[in-house]
Amino acid sequence: MSEDVIPYKRLGTRYYKDLDRPLISGDTVSVMVPWNKETIIADHGKSYLSKIPKLDGFCCIPDHINFQQQIGSFYNTYHELPLKPKKGSVKTSIEFVEHIFGKQKELGLDYLKIIYLYPTQILPILCLVSKERGTGKSTFIKWLKAIFSQNMTYIKGDSFSSQFNADWASKTIIAVDEVFFDKKEITERLKYLSTTDKDKVEAKGKDREEIEFFGKFILCSNNEDTFILIDSNEIRFWVRKIPPFKNEDTEYLSKLIREIPAFLQFLIDRPFSTRKKSRMWFTSDQIKTKALLKLMWLNNNVIEKEMVELFYEIFDSISDDQIKVTPREVVAILSKARRLTLEVNEVRKILKHKWNLSPSDNSNAYQGFEYTSYGEFVQIDRKGRYYAIERKMITEIFDEMMTS
Repeated sequence: MSEDVIPYKRLGTRYYKDLDRPLISGDTVSVMVPWNKETIIADHGKSYLSKIPKLDGFCCIPDHINFQQQIGSFYNTYHELPLKPKKGSVKTSIEFVEHIFGKQKELGLDYLKIIYLYPTQILPILCLVSKERGTGKSTFIKWLKAIFSQNMTYIKGDSFSSQFNADWASKTIIAVDEVFFDKKEITERLKYLSTTDKDKVEAKGKDREEIEFFGKFILCSNNEDTFILIDSNEIRFWVRKIPPFKNEDTEYLSKLIREIPAFLQFLIDRPFSTRKKSRMWFTSDQIKTKALLKLMWLNNNVIEKEMVELFYEIFDSISDDQIKVTPREVVAILSKARRLTLEVNEVRKILKHKWNLSPSDNSNAYQGFEYTSYGEFVQIDRKGRYYAIERKMITEIFDEMMTS
């Protein structure tokens, strides 16, 4: 930094210094850190203090096109993007967006354009899921980080249950990798943050302060089925199952980063394919996917899921197209095979009201099932008011359950 440039500033009653912090990559990142007044005097003399710019305090105003570091008498803590729009090839970038968003590519491009042009616009919670490796989920996050730099951050899932959020509360994009939220209250907190424009920020040793919140959440998980608990009428989540790349390219991220200036210009020039139709821009129908439907089904039909998987296993071990069971028998088998604690009435409700089955008129003899300590199903003579379960019905429900 030139000696003529003053690296300090006073904000309110405190002094700060602008520094270029080295990164492993060899690049640097600009940071502003608190600096002691006495140290400044020791290094430069007391008269130097009069040269230091003085502002009243901080604000955070996101803007990627017409960025201003100083707004009135306040210092803008938002960061100017490191890369500027420039005409060029976007071939790799468009291919990558299509890989991530599939048939929803145009919606994906709208999503990225909205973040770039309108960073305060509320957007759905984007969830990228896949059991397979090498899908590009992490590459997508790293690519966005290269675009939005210090205005994007990575956090761990437990950050939502922590009272301290100063490290991410003022970011445009908040990415959470390897997500597994098994508590309903975390989902509710995430849903609240995804639609609010205000939040309370708290740092260690400081009082809570209300701020304007504009963060967009991106969740990545290898657990497609139960990475988060959501209701059957949920409209805030955009769940995309990402396929693996056909061919591995170790330089793929580097190619994407080289195209960032051209991609930003492409986003500016490209017209929107959608219009704003809800507070989250997109409607629930526009972002509905098979992966979302599967997630909702599995979240809200836990007992039914276990019953279907049990009957599917039984049918897989026998050649008959029909089996006969009583609710009590199902509870006993699931207790032994899955260590689940269920009520007989819970099973009966699914058989009668969800699957529209009726028990036999009388307590009749039938061939029931026993689960052995060897993990096998053996038939055994029993008597009771059984329900007849058809192989075809279980196969259809199982296929629907597993479809993504």
